[in-house]
Amino acid sequence: MAAKCCRLNLTGSVRHLMSKQLVFSEFGDPLNVLKIQECDVPPVGAQDVLVRMLAAPVNPADINTIQGKYPVKLKLPCVPGNEGVGIVEEIGKEVNEICPGNKVVVTKPAQGTWRNLATFNKAILKVVPDDLGLPEAATLTVNPCTTLRMLTDFQPVRKCGLVVIQNGANSACGQNVIQICKAWGVKNINVVRNRPEIDELKNYLHSLGATCVLTEDELKTTKIFKEKQIEKPSLALNCVGGQSSLQLIRHLNHSGCMVTYGGMSRKPVSIPTSAFIFKNLSFFGFWMTAWNTKASKSDKDKMMSEVISLMCEKKLKAPVHKMVKLDEFKEAISNTLTSKGFRGRKYILDFS
Repeated sequence: MAAKCCRLNLTGSVRHLMSKQLVFSEFGDPLNVLKIQECDVPPVGAQDVLVRMLAAPVNPADINTIQGKYPVKLKLPCVPGNEGVGIVEEIGKEVNEICPGNKVVVTKPAQGTWRNLATFNKAILKVVPDDLGLPEAATLTVNPCTTLRMLTDFQPVRKCGLVVIQNGANSACGQNVIQICKAWGVKNINVVRNRPEIDELKNYLHSLGATCVLTEDELKTTKIFKEKQIEKPSLALNCVGGQSSLQLIRHLNHSGCMVTYGGMSRKPVSIPTSAFIFKNLSFFGFWMTAWNTKASKSDKDKMMSEVISLMCEKKLKAPVHKMVKLDEFKEAISNTLTSKGFRGRKYILDFS
């Protein structure tokens, strides 16, 4: 049954709302082209929802979009931001399933979440539980959903108890992979670059639920598969490319597959011919935006509900992060692609 909502009655009053937002009018270095502006908020249409944003993350894809390197078409000037969470302030007369006071997340990319007040069409908002943590809600629709799809759509890891291996395991998506695998009882092998604080990083990933954590050098010489300490993985998740992805391929089980969803090394994925012929391996690319374009509403709702349930059950938490105010956006921007610290810290714009 549709919820009955109270609507803000502005009859006889003058409506004048201003939004503080980040805007870019040309593609380029985000530190140079992004500007803070105050803009009028348009009236709420019949199917619109006025949302006071609480938080929105800064993702690498956001940076690439501002640089003009991401495969999305934008009309400039534009407010960046692909995901975020806020509180409903006002609803249009044809909105029945969303109420003022609801906590909502933006489910469609390129809607401009880097602002403190915004009007969205009701179709791209989803109500989430009030007790869902702020950083979890803000980062809900990209990395956790990407993780769920990659662990579901290519190999039956959950049903058959297959082993998963991934590189970039300390990234935001990598941390989600570890936690969801733990929740499902799926063994996972996690590969990271060596660094001075490697023991601290390994301990942290183990605390999330990692079965095994190896540096890239350790992966080259490991005997865990030869000595049957763990079965060879059937699913490899690659966000690095280059030699790192080649090592994942080398350890894949017969008829396994590798899914590439990023290329942090900026080096191509090279596939040995023997992997195709003698190991019957499969290789796929995955882009969450493309999946969302084709998926049915029921599939999207099912996916979101599962992710939200994991979060509310405290089985899936937000990655290591730092909240920064909008006025301090340059800190978030400059550190997103040149992340400091061993855990791949996520930066989240805080509008509260």
